Amino acid sequence: MSSHVSLTRHLIEEQRAGRINADLRQLIAVVARACTSISIAVGKGALGGVLGDAGTGNVQGEAQKKLDVISNEILLEANAWGGHLAACASEEMEHCHPIPDAYPRGNYLLLFDPLDGSSNIDVNVSVGTIFSVLRCPEGVAAPGDEDFLQPGTAQVAAGYCIYGPQTTLVLTFGHGTHAFTLDREQGAFLLTREAIRIPEETKEFAINMSNQRHWEAPMQDYVRDLLSGKEGPRGKDFNMRWVASMVADVHRILTRGGIFIYPWDRKDPSKAGKLRLMYEANPMSFLVEQAGGAATNGRARIMDIAPAELHQRVPVFLGSRAEVEAATRYHLDHDA
Repeated sequence: MSSHVSLTRHLIEEQRAGRINADLRQLIAVVARACTSISIAVGKGALGGVLGDAGTGNVQGEAQKKLDVISNEILLEANAWGGHLAACASEEMEHCHPIPDAYPRGNYLLLFDPLDGSSNIDVNVSVGTIFSVLRCPEGVAAPGDEDFLQPGTAQVAAGYCIYGPQTTLVLTFGHGTHAFTLDREQGAFLLTREAIRIPEETKEFAINMSNQRHWEAPMQDYVRDLLSGKEGPRGKDFNMRWVASMVADVHRILTRGGIFIYPWDRKDPSKAGKLRLMYEANPMSFLVEQAGGAATNGRARIMDIAPAELHQRVPVFLGSRAEVEAATRYHLDHDA
């Protein structure tokens, strides 16, 4: 018998402590069950006929993998009838998805990236689900896209589930960041890391160096100084890590520190960044800040950004606080 506290018990204890209500507790339990189903689908791989492209594109015009579509459907179906949600929004869908009239409606909005890093599915690299929970504005009977446009500071919960050698759910309600590992025999998530703390200093950075020629000047200066090592202005040698799956890169940072960067670049100047504010940057920023880290767009705190559209993109700098502050300073000093 495991001595670890189950997610169910943790959620009940959070409710008893007055940090969450019954609806939010049940909503997170539903999301966790959906993630368990996605974990099973991902784990079957070629045996489940789930690898490869779906032959469709998402709202951003990106090719969808079969598992993108399957994961999206699992989350929509799981959350349709629980009575905790007013609507949900997915990175895979152009507009929000109100809860059907046939089902009871709750007071929360759920946003999710159903399968982050899905380009890595076929090569058996860790992928994950990212989610964010907001309150539905009062008096709104049928939520529209505009009701989701709340800053990251308005999030009442955020988390991700990483499907790797272990399936791990990382969660925050704004009272610390905690990790739960899926016990496959029990089919239950068990608390394995409580009140995670990211080391303030780091010698690891995660970035796609192949885009270097497209970066703006302060980003070039910052990485040049990292690469110059002990002899350079930073006075220490850095290692680079890059999985190209945000969930995997952020999970490493929550485990041992580091900085993850996806800066703006000139490759597609019309896009403010690669990552989506509402589905990726805000929930990850909430988790990282609650673990003592920091998250900016290179110039300002990500969670303070007032979103203008559901699929808005932003540059992302997140991880060990001192390093995020150093990277941000390069940009602010350049602008001054």
